[in-house]
Amino acid sequence: MFFILTGIIPVPTTPLLLTPTEARVVATLMEKARTVPDSYPLSMVALLSGCNQKTSREPTMNLAEAEVAEALGNLKDLALVRESSGSRVTRFEHNFQRGVGVPEQSAVILGLLMLRGPQTAGELRLNTERWYKFADISSVEGFLDEMLERSAEKGGPLVVKLPRSAGEREQRWAHLLCGPVDANAMGTKAPEGGNSTRLEARIEVLEEEVAQLRATVQKLCSELGLN
Repeated sequence: MFFILTGIIPVPTTPLLLTPTEARVVATLMEKARTVPDSYPLSMVALLSGCNQKTSREPTMNLAEAEVAEALGNLKDLALVRESSGSRVTRFEHNFQRGVGVPEQSAVILGLLMLRGPQTAGELRLNTERWYKFADISSVEGFLDEMLERSAEKGGPLVVKLPRSAGEREQRWAHLLCGPVDANAMGTKAPEGGNSTRLEARIEVLEEEVAQLRATVQKLCSELGLN
C-alpha cells in the first residue's frame, strides 16, 4: 500500500480490500478499545471471544484461533493492527483510523458497519453511542456522504447506499472494505426486530460490564502477586 502525506494522517492511494475475517478482527479491536478499555489491548483469547460473540454481530462467526492469527498477520502488514509490548501475554491493538486515513467519526461508522452489517443512519447513531456521540442523524449522514464521495486519489468510496427495501422508510448503508456488495440482495434483507435489537444491546452491556470486572480483578491480583 502506498501513501501520500496529508498532515498527520497518511491517506491510502489504492483501495483497501479486507477478507470478512480481517474485517471482523479489526472491527472487534476497534469496539473493545472503546467499550472495555481496562482490558485493552486484547489478548488472543479475548480477541477470539469478541470475534465469535453472538450479540451485536452480523453475521455471527465461529472463527478458529489459526484464522484470527492469520488475519492479524495480514492486518499488521497493512498497518491496521500492531502488537502491544510490555506484557507477558501478546496483545493486539488497532491502528485503523490512521491506517485508512479517515477522521475518528468515519472510523467509528465503518467499525459498526463491519461488525453489525448494513444499517440506516439512525441505527448507526444509536449503535455508535458507546463509541462516539454524534450530535444528530444529519452528522452521521454527513460523514457517510463524505465516505461515499471519496475520491479515487484517496482510494475511492468506503461505503455504499443500498436500495430501500419494501416497508422501510430509510435506506441502509454498507461498507466497501471487503469489496463491492450486491446492493440489490442486501437491500431486500429484512431489518432486525426492535425488541430483539434492544435485548441484544442490553446483553452486550452486561457482557462488557462483566469483562470490565474481570479485567479489574486480574489487575488487582497481578498487583498483589496472586497470579
